[in-house]
Amino acid sequence: QVQLVESGGGLVQAGGSLRLSCEASGSIFTINLMGWYRQAPGKQRELVATVATGGNTNYADSVKGRFTISRDYAKNTVYLQMNSLKPEDTAVYYCNARGRTRPSLFEYNDWGQGTQVTVSS
Repeated sequence: QVQLVESGGGLVQAGGSLRLSCEASGSIFTINLMGWYRQAPGKQRELVATVATGGNTNYADSVKGRFTISRDYAKNTVYLQMNSLKPEDTAVYYCNARGRTRPSLFEYNDWGQGTQVTVSS
């Protein structure tokens, strides 16, 4: 079992910045991919950004140039720096991690509980 704990959400004015953090803990053998997804009211959950072990990143077109994802491998933590926030960025942001557990080497694909980001106009 892998647990993900997010922090850093809140209320910010348009044009402002927030930094989300997500720490993974538990029976972790590997973390192959960590990422952030978001879900706005009445909409499906969508990809925001992911970062693979080795550093390859992937961003939604809507956040390219404004958001930056990064990882601290020693701390099993992923960050999302969000700049130039827009009201349409308002959503619950979920952390995701995929890899294998120890000692079983079972694959996991786990989610955090989510953190609310609200951008006022």
